[in-house]
Amino acid sequence: MAHTHAHDHHGHEHGHGGHGHGRAFAIGIALNLGFVAIEVWYGLQTGSLALLADAAHNLGDVGGLLLAWMAYAATKLKPSEHKTYGWQRGSILASFINAAILLVAMGSLGWEAIQRLQDPTPIAAGTVMVVAAVGVLINALTAALFMSGGKTDMNIRGAFLHMAADALVSLGVIIAGALYLWQGWTWIDPLTGIIIALVVIFGTWSLFRQSLHLLFDGVPEHIRIPEVREALSAITGVASVHDLHVWAMSTSEPALTAHLVVREERSGDGILRDAQVVLHERFGIHHITLQLEAEPCAEHCAADKH
Repeated sequence: MAHTHAHDHHGHEHGHGGHGHGRAFAIGIALNLGFVAIEVWYGLQTGSLALLADAAHNLGDVGGLLLAWMAYAATKLKPSEHKTYGWQRGSILASFINAAILLVAMGSLGWEAIQRLQDPTPIAAGTVMVVAAVGVLINALTAALFMSGGKTDMNIRGAFLHMAADALVSLGVIIAGALYLWQGWTWIDPLTGIIIALVVIFGTWSLFRQSLHLLFDGVPEHIRIPEVREALSAITGVASVHDLHVWAMSTSEPALTAHLVVREERSGDGILRDAQVVLHERFGIHHITLQLEAEPCAEHCAADKH
């Protein structure tokens, strides 16, 4: 029996999240750039490390949003003769760079805050609180724009996490300002910086780890290879499964290739149809390439490999 290939393109546009995300990125970037300018101005006026650090952090996030937007646009570019998968991997790369930037930014913020703890200085807490309150509003609004896509796309989730973290950061700055006004603690401003840095690092680590995993063709987190192998083996007419590979073409689209050893009593078309249904419905895999092999041929192929 000759090798049979089944290549399923169904749902190629599947899972990229609604078409409103391009607009969400544009609004998010514009809002945050404006806010960074306000924070830098008032941070310099008031001498607040928390505000200046938050401004630097927000500027990093604008860069992150730009990266995520470029990656989102890249998933829309059509494949070519030179790039047969298109630019979809750009979304994974952007998630990785995004997480790395945030980790570095928070590391340097934490270090600066530790230095400041040793020599705390007074701040204009009232102004700091008002600016930070504006930050909570802007970041919460931006996070809301990305909330729907965060469930299906790691890149959109990265943008959502950034903005949600920023809202928390600004909330922390408000609380620090209130405590400073109430008790006059000059160390509260740098201490807030350290706490914020730790919270953001903790929240970003899983995104960093996952995107690094996918960059090296790791299996997407929601898919278990033993379960996929078991589901394919359970199809009527399939004797065994080998050369099973699952990887991510983008942050929202997994791909699969496998060799199915089939018994003679059932047609290849029926097996392929069943395999596609189970892979679509149970695992959300839509980019599928299957090779069917008759049992004698499979034994011969296995012998060749040894």
